Amino acid sequence: MAAGSSNYWEDLRKQARQLENELDLKLVSFSKLCTSYSHSSGRDGRRDSSDTTPLLNGSSQDRMFETMAIEIEQLLARLTGVNDKMAEYTNSAGVPSLNAALMHTLQRHRDILQDYTHEFHKTKANFMAIRERENLMGSVRKDIESYKSGSGVNNRRTELFLKEHDHLRNSDRLIEETISIAMATKENMTSQRGMLKSIHSKMNTLANRFPAVNSLIQRINLRKRRDSLILGGVIGICTILLLLYAFH
Repeated sequence: MAAGSSNYWEDLRKQARQLENELDLKLVSFSKLCTSYSHSSGRDGRRDSSDTTPLLNGSSQDRMFETMAIEIEQLLARLTGVNDKMAEYTNSAGVPSLNAALMHTLQRHRDILQDYTHEFHKTKANFMAIRERENLMGSVRKDIESYKSGSGVNNRRTELFLKEHDHLRNSDRLIEETISIAMATKENMTSQRGMLKSIHSKMNTLANRFPAVNSLIQRINLRKRRDSLILGGVIGICTILLLLYAFH
Protein backbone atom coordinates (compact mmCIF):
# COMPACT_ATOMS: atom_id res chain seq x y z
CA MET A 1 0.00 0.00 0.00
CA ALA A 2 2.86 2.36 0.93
CA ALA A 3 4.69 1.40 -2.26
CA GLY A 4 1.57 2.13 -4.30
CA SER A 5 1.12 5.50 -2.62
CA SER A 6 4.79 6.30 -3.17
CA ASN A 7 4.48 5.45 -6.86
CA TYR A 8 1.38 7.64 -7.11
CA TRP A 9 3.24 10.56 -5.55
CA GLU A 10 6.25 10.13 -7.80
CA ASP A 11 3.95 9.94 -10.82
CA LEU A 12 2.37 13.25 -9.82
CA ARG A 13 5.77 14.83 -9.34
CA LYS A 14 6.86 13.56 -12.73
CA GLN A 15 3.77 15.07 -14.35
CA ALA A 16 4.34 18.38 -12.55
CA ARG A 17 7.98 18.58 -13.67
CA GLN A 18 7.05 17.72 -17.25
CA LEU A 19 4.35 20.39 -17.34
CA GLU A 20 6.71 22.93 -15.76
CA ASN A 21 9.34 22.23 -18.43
CA GLU A 22 6.76 22.64 -21.19
CA LEU A 23 5.53 25.87 -19.64
CA ASP A 24 9.05 27.21 -19.36
CA LEU A 25 9.67 26.64 -23.08
CA LYS A 26 6.27 28.06 -24.05
CA LEU A 27 6.77 31.18 -21.95
CA VAL A 28 10.19 31.81 -23.48
CA SER A 29 8.70 31.57 -26.98
CA PHE A 30 5.75 33.70 -25.89
CA SER A 31 8.07 36.42 -24.59
CA LYS A 32 10.13 36.33 -27.81
CA LEU A 33 6.93 36.72 -29.83
CA CYS A 34 6.01 39.83 -27.86
CA THR A 35 9.52 41.27 -28.29
CA SER A 36 9.62 40.58 -32.03
CA TYR A 37 6.18 42.14 -32.40
CA SER A 38 7.36 45.32 -30.70
CA HIS A 39 10.49 45.55 -32.87
CA SER A 40 8.72 44.75 -36.13
CA SER A 41 5.97 47.26 -35.40
CA GLY A 42 8.55 49.97 -34.82
CA ARG A 43 10.40 49.16 -38.06
CA ASP A 44 7.25 48.96 -40.10
CA GLY A 45 5.99 52.22 -38.66
CA ARG A 46 9.20 54.00 -39.67
CA ARG A 47 9.35 52.35 -43.06
CA ASP A 48 5.85 53.24 -44.16
CA SER A 49 4.12 55.91 -42.12
CA SER A 50 1.21 55.99 -44.61
CA ASP A 51 0.12 52.45 -43.76
CA THR A 52 -3.19 52.94 -41.98
CA THR A 53 -3.94 49.28 -41.29
CA PRO A 54 -3.14 48.06 -37.74
CA LEU A 55 0.00 46.02 -37.99
CA LEU A 56 -0.99 42.58 -36.77
CA ASN A 57 -4.76 42.40 -37.13
CA GLY A 58 -5.43 39.02 -38.71
CA SER A 59 -1.72 38.44 -39.30
CA SER A 60 0.16 35.22 -38.66
CA GLN A 61 1.83 36.70 -35.57
CA ASP A 62 -1.52 37.69 -34.17
CA ARG A 63 -2.92 34.20 -34.69
CA MET A 64 0.26 32.72 -33.21
CA PHE A 65 -0.23 34.87 -30.12
CA GLU A 66 -3.78 33.64 -29.64
CA THR A 67 -2.76 30.02 -30.18
CA MET A 68 0.18 30.18 -27.76
CA ALA A 69 -1.93 31.95 -25.15
CA ILE A 70 -4.54 29.18 -25.28
CA GLU A 71 -1.84 26.48 -25.07
CA ILE A 72 -0.20 28.13 -22.05
CA GLU A 73 -3.55 28.55 -20.31
CA GLN A 74 -4.26 24.87 -20.86
CA LEU A 75 -0.84 23.89 -19.46
CA LEU A 76 -1.38 26.13 -16.43
CA ALA A 77 -4.77 24.52 -15.85
CA ARG A 78 -3.27 21.03 -16.09
CA LEU A 79 -0.44 21.97 -13.71
CA THR A 80 -2.97 23.43 -11.30
CA GLY A 81 -4.87 20.13 -11.39
CA VAL A 82 -1.71 18.15 -10.67
CA ASN A 83 -0.91 20.43 -7.73
CA ASP A 84 -4.42 19.93 -6.39
CA LYS A 85 -3.96 16.16 -6.58
CA MET A 86 -0.65 16.47 -4.79
CA ALA A 87 -2.34 18.54 -2.08
CA GLU A 88 -5.00 15.86 -1.64
CA TYR A 89 -2.30 13.21 -1.35
CA THR A 90 -0.38 15.17 1.31
CA ASN A 91 -3.57 15.56 3.34
CA SER A 92 -4.16 11.83 3.24
CA ALA A 93 -0.56 10.85 4.10
CA GLY A 94 -0.33 9.35 7.56
CA VAL A 95 3.31 9.73 8.58
CA PRO A 96 3.90 13.22 10.06
CA SER A 97 7.58 13.44 9.09
CA LEU A 98 6.82 12.23 5.58
CA ASN A 99 3.84 14.57 5.37
CA ALA A 100 6.07 17.58 6.21
CA ALA A 101 8.51 16.63 3.45
CA LEU A 102 5.66 16.25 0.97
CA MET A 103 4.24 19.64 1.95
CA HIS A 104 7.63 21.24 1.33
CA THR A 105 7.78 19.70 -2.15
CA LEU A 106 4.20 20.72 -2.88
CA GLN A 107 4.90 24.30 -1.82
CA ARG A 108 7.85 24.42 -4.21
CA HIS A 109 5.65 23.32 -7.10
CA ARG A 110 3.00 25.85 -6.11
CA ASP A 111 5.58 28.64 -6.13
CA ILE A 112 6.69 27.60 -9.60
CA LEU A 113 3.08 27.59 -10.78
CA GLN A 114 2.50 31.04 -9.30
CA ASP A 115 5.64 32.40 -10.98
CA TYR A 116 4.65 30.97 -14.37
CA THR A 117 1.11 32.32 -14.04
CA HIS A 118 2.37 35.79 -13.14
CA GLU A 119 4.88 35.79 -16.01
CA PHE A 120 2.22 34.67 -18.48
CA HIS A 121 -0.26 37.36 -17.48
CA LYS A 122 2.46 40.02 -17.48
CA THR A 123 3.70 39.08 -20.97
CA LYS A 124 0.15 38.85 -22.29
CA ALA A 125 -0.72 42.27 -20.86
CA ASN A 126 2.40 43.79 -22.44
CA PHE A 127 1.53 42.24 -25.79
CA MET A 128 -2.04 43.54 -25.64
CA ALA A 129 -0.83 47.03 -24.68
CA ILE A 130 1.60 47.13 -27.60
CA ARG A 131 -1.08 45.92 -30.01
CA GLU A 132 -3.58 48.45 -28.70
CA ARG A 133 -1.00 51.21 -29.08
CA GLU A 134 -0.28 50.15 -32.66
CA ASN A 135 -3.99 50.10 -33.48
CA LEU A 136 -4.34 53.58 -32.03
CA MET A 137 -1.32 54.86 -33.93
CA GLY A 138 -2.71 53.33 -37.10
CA SER A 139 -5.99 55.13 -36.55
CA VAL A 140 -4.17 58.42 -35.93
CA ARG A 141 -2.07 57.97 -39.07
CA LYS A 142 -5.25 57.27 -41.01
CA ASP A 143 -6.85 60.47 -39.75
CA ILE A 144 -3.72 62.47 -40.55
CA GLU A 145 -3.45 61.06 -44.06
CA SER A 146 -7.14 61.64 -44.62
CA TYR A 147 -6.74 65.24 -43.56
CA LYS A 148 -3.63 65.75 -45.73
CA SER A 149 -5.13 64.10 -48.80
CA GLY A 150 -8.44 65.94 -48.45
CA SER A 151 -9.12 69.07 -50.49
CA GLY A 152 -11.76 71.78 -50.75
CA VAL A 153 -13.13 74.68 -48.80
CA ASN A 154 -13.79 72.73 -45.60
CA ASN A 155 -10.15 71.72 -45.17
CA ARG A 156 -9.03 75.25 -45.92
CA ARG A 157 -11.46 76.70 -43.41
CA THR A 158 -10.38 74.19 -40.79
CA GLU A 159 -6.74 75.08 -41.30
CA LEU A 160 -7.48 78.81 -41.07
CA PHE A 161 -9.57 78.22 -37.96
CA LEU A 162 -6.74 76.31 -36.29
CA LYS A 163 -4.24 79.03 -37.14
CA GLU A 164 -6.56 81.73 -35.84
CA HIS A 165 -7.14 79.71 -32.67
CA ASP A 166 -3.38 79.43 -32.07
CA HIS A 167 -3.00 83.15 -32.73
CA LEU A 168 -5.71 83.99 -30.18
CA ARG A 169 -4.13 81.72 -27.59
CA ASN A 170 -0.76 83.42 -28.11
CA SER A 171 -2.41 86.84 -27.86
CA ASP A 172 -4.13 85.88 -24.60
CA ARG A 173 -0.85 84.67 -23.21
CA LEU A 174 0.93 87.91 -24.14
CA ILE A 175 -1.89 90.00 -22.67
CA GLU A 176 -1.70 88.05 -19.41
CA GLU A 177 2.05 88.56 -19.28
CA THR A 178 1.63 92.28 -19.99
CA ILE A 179 -0.98 92.64 -17.25
CA SER A 180 1.27 90.79 -14.80
CA ILE A 181 4.18 93.11 -15.63
CA ALA A 182 1.95 96.18 -15.28
CA MET A 183 0.62 95.01 -11.90
CA ALA A 184 4.13 94.33 -10.64
CA THR A 185 5.26 97.76 -11.87
CA LYS A 186 2.29 99.40 -10.18
CA GLU A 187 3.07 97.72 -6.87
CA ASN A 188 6.72 98.71 -7.15
CA MET A 189 5.87 102.33 -7.96
CA THR A 190 3.36 102.48 -5.09
CA SER A 191 6.04 101.26 -2.73
CA GLN A 192 8.54 103.75 -4.10
CA ARG A 193 5.97 106.57 -3.87
CA GLY A 194 5.48 105.83 -0.18
CA MET A 195 9.22 105.92 0.39
CA LEU A 196 9.56 109.16 -1.58
CA LYS A 197 6.73 110.77 0.39
CA SER A 198 8.49 109.88 3.61
CA ILE A 199 11.78 111.26 2.31
CA HIS A 200 10.04 114.40 1.00
CA SER A 201 8.40 115.01 4.37
CA LYS A 202 11.71 114.71 6.16
CA MET A 203 13.41 117.03 3.66
CA ASN A 204 10.64 119.63 4.04
CA THR A 205 11.16 119.49 7.76
CA LEU A 206 14.88 120.07 7.24
CA ALA A 207 14.16 122.88 4.76
CA ASN A 208 11.92 124.63 7.24
CA ARG A 209 14.66 124.41 9.82
CA PHE A 210 17.45 125.37 7.42
CA PRO A 211 16.24 127.86 4.77
CA ALA A 212 19.59 127.71 3.02
CA VAL A 213 18.86 124.10 1.97
CA ASN A 214 15.44 125.02 0.46
CA SER A 215 16.78 125.85 -2.99
CA LEU A 216 18.69 122.54 -3.15
CA ILE A 217 15.55 120.61 -2.23
CA GLN A 218 13.58 122.38 -4.97
CA ARG A 219 16.13 121.37 -7.57
CA ILE A 220 16.01 117.79 -6.33
CA ASN A 221 12.20 117.84 -6.56
CA LEU A 222 12.35 119.13 -10.14
CA ARG A 223 14.75 116.36 -11.14
CA LYS A 224 12.57 113.79 -9.38
CA ARG A 225 9.49 114.94 -11.33
CA ARG A 226 11.44 114.80 -14.57
CA ASP A 227 12.64 111.25 -13.84
CA SER A 228 9.08 110.20 -12.96
CA LEU A 229 7.77 111.59 -16.25
CA ILE A 230 10.51 109.80 -18.20
CA LEU A 231 9.85 106.50 -16.39
CA GLY A 232 6.11 106.81 -16.93
CA GLY A 233 6.63 107.54 -20.63
CA VAL A 234 8.90 104.50 -21.09
CA ILE A 235 6.42 102.20 -19.33
CA GLY A 236 3.54 103.56 -21.42
CA ILE A 237 5.43 103.08 -24.70
CA CYS A 238 6.45 99.52 -23.78
CA THR A 239 2.86 98.65 -22.85
CA ILE A 240 1.54 100.04 -26.15
CA LEU A 241 4.17 98.11 -28.14
CA LEU A 242 3.32 94.87 -26.35
CA LEU A 243 -0.40 95.33 -27.04
CA LEU A 244 0.26 96.09 -30.71
CA TYR A 245 2.43 92.97 -31.01
CA ALA A 246 -0.19 90.85 -29.26
CA PHE A 247 -3.00 91.89 -31.63
CA HIS A 248 -0.82 91.90 -34.75
